Amino acid sequence: MDGLGQFIPLILIFAIMWFLLIRPQQKKIKEHKAMVDAVRKGDQVITQGGLIGKITRVKDADEVEVEIATGVKVRLVRSTIAQVLSKTEPADS
Repeated sequence: MDGLGQFIPLILIFAIMWFLLIRPQQKKIKEHKAMVDAVRKGDQVITQGGLIGKITRVKDADEVEVEIATGVKVRLVRSTIAQVLSKTEPADS
C-alpha cells in the first residue's frame, strides 16, 4: 500500500499534464491538418514564412503552387500553410 501511495502524486501530475497540454495540442494539430487538406485553387493563404498568396494549382497530396505576386509562382509543401485567409466557393456541379 505504501508503494502505491507514492505513485498517486505522479499519476495526478500526468493526468493534469494530459488534459492541460497534450490533448489541446493534439486537437490543434488535427484542426490544422483538416484545414490544409481542404485548400483548393483560388484560396488566399498565409505561409509559415509570412508570405501571402493565392493558390493557383494543387499539384498533389503534399504540394501546392502559390502566386505571391503577378507572374511570380512558388511551390509549397501543404503543411507550411499557416492560415487560410479567404476560401473560394465550390463550383456548382
